[in-house]
Amino acid sequence: AYKEALVACRSDMRAFIDKMNCNPIMVRLAWHDSGTYDVSKPGVGGADGSIRFDEELGHGANAGLSKAMGYVEQFKKKYPILSYADIIQMGSAEAIHLAGGPRIQMVYGRKDAEKCPPEGNLPDGNGPFPGGVDAKQHLRDVFHRMGFSDQDIVTLSGAHTIGRAFKERSGATPNGYGSKNGTAYTGDEAHVARGDGKTGLGMAGGQSWTKKWLSFDNAYFSQASDKNLLALETDKVIQEDADFKGTFDRYAKSQQDFFREYAAVHKRLSELGSTFVVGGGISIDEAKL
Repeated sequence: AYKEALVACRSDMRAFIDKMNCNPIMVRLAWHDSGTYDVSKPGVGGADGSIRFDEELGHGANAGLSKAMGYVEQFKKKYPILSYADIIQMGSAEAIHLAGGPRIQMVYGRKDAEKCPPEGNLPDGNGPFPGGVDAKQHLRDVFHRMGFSDQDIVTLSGAHTIGRAFKERSGATPNGYGSKNGTAYTGDEAHVARGDGKTGLGMAGGQSWTKKWLSFDNAYFSQASDKNLLALETDKVIQEDADFKGTFDRYAKSQQDFFREYAAVHKRLSELGSTFVVGGGISIDEAKL
């Protein structure tokens, strides 16, 4: 019954994301649920659905994610047998693939957590960073804590190929909600941000990292600089620092490399701290796509 619900939910999820153009916020929600994980402290954080609690949604880095949780609640209501953690992670994987990105070999069957991790585990885009460190060390502090390598940091940063930042959320840009506060790529409803050529921005406004910010590709690594586009301190350091630049440049040349390595590291991210009801999780890849 659980597997049947997963397959049905996936079908509904795809239709919903395609209609709403909400790919980026579904990815952000799942990442912020997963990104609290600490490899040195088993049982603390991870992809366990704890972001559903008001306490965690209230953490500063999660500003605006109550909107995405509202979407998740619709699927939870229709498929109550499914865990919040599974619905959240499914939304992220499907959002990536629908935007033209790789298919991620997900497994499901996560148990929901009953408590929240402490605040302060998620990365910042601009300084000042905790402990007074620079952007490079901040990225390492956060992602090494989760068990990721320097290469993984660059790979995961590539997810900025979709999405935007908002003044009202991260505060990393002066661009806020609404068309009048957007850029040439986020405020004009005629701009095609989707990879399939269809129009639609979802909610207008904010500042994106790429021109086609509803298309998952390697543009984050390969595009030319543009005053309309966002580049945080943590984005700049992976372009310029010797420890990151090799991977960054390789992805600029090969979208195939980026997709292959992204799919693998996204799967790892989606399972951090997860407790599965069945050993190895439940796969629905063989079900009708």
